[in-house]
Amino acid sequence: MSQRYVVHLPVVANDLPAAQRLARVIGRWMLVLPMADPGETTVSEEDQQFLRHRVFCDLRLPGGRRCLLRDGHDGPCARRLRR
Repeated sequence: MSQRYVVHLPVVANDLPAAQRLARVIGRWMLVLPMADPGETTVSEEDQQFLRHRVFCDLRLPGGRRCLLRDGHDGPCARRLRR
């Protein structure tokens, strides 16, 4: 058994798209912390926490880093936002 622990940080949003946007902002900001793994970020309804919605694409890129675009994005994976 590994000695990894996961921190669950509840924040509140009014709907699923707003929760996913907020989670992406928090996840990208947390990249300044070497122990953060935003690719695993999910959101759920408060009363249905077993039903989670992925926030980031989470596919591995060459070099082992993760794609940081939204889940279900169009086009190739990337580490930076597209404009």
